[in-house]
Amino acid sequence: MNVKNMKTVKNLPRHIGIIIDGNRRWARKHGLPTLAGHTKGIIGVKKIVLYAQKLGIKILTIYAFSTENWKRSETEVNNLMKLFEKFIDKNIRDFHQRGIQLRHLGKLQRLPLSLKKKIKRAISLTKNNKSIILNIALNYGGRDEIKRAIQKIIKKRYRAKQITEDLISQNLDTKGLPDPDLIIRTSGEQRLSGFLLWQASYSELYFSKIYWPDFNEKELDKAILDYSQRQKRFGR
Repeated sequence: MNVKNMKTVKNLPRHIGIIIDGNRRWARKHGLPTLAGHTKGIIGVKKIVLYAQKLGIKILTIYAFSTENWKRSETEVNNLMKLFEKFIDKNIRDFHQRGIQLRHLGKLQRLPLSLKKKIKRAISLTKNNKSIILNIALNYGGRDEIKRAIQKIIKKRYRAKQITEDLISQNLDTKGLPDPDLIIRTSGEQRLSGFLLWQASYSELYFSKIYWPDFNEKELDKAILDYSQRQKRFGR
């Protein structure tokens, strides 16, 4: 389907989360080094962001690097950090002109200083944009996010009786945003791997067998169409 036809789909998700997975397996499949898979994968991020914007999706959250991914080899981690910097350098001005707002989910502390600075500048530059919100989950873990939210609440000296689900939500990295309607994971794996654990309680899940570097607009259409045919009851 083209963009025009997709826009007529009823029950279009407002917020989509994507666990991008399969870069390394894609590289092995094609006899290429790991870096080639990550490079092609990060190029694909922009294509999906721009397409989601055209469809009218309001929020797109990309799971780019987890708190557990630090366990990978130093070379691979360093290459990924450089790719993230290049992604910002190459795209942030264009994103700003297109009205895309960039936000970061996760902890900035452990990231390289140069990357932290670029993330902060990108957030500041695009903070007033309204077309679509792009959340990049970088050095992010769902349990870590919940832990940090509880720590914030304790520091604010709330009493036990004052702690509500809404209060916890307002202290998460996604403060002020609706929970994801649809979460997509590529590569055939069928787990959340710590992605938006609090926010995903009623999200619809879609697992694609396609490795992320091959996940394109057509594959996103498939996920959205599948979602549009489901009924959410929220326990009713």
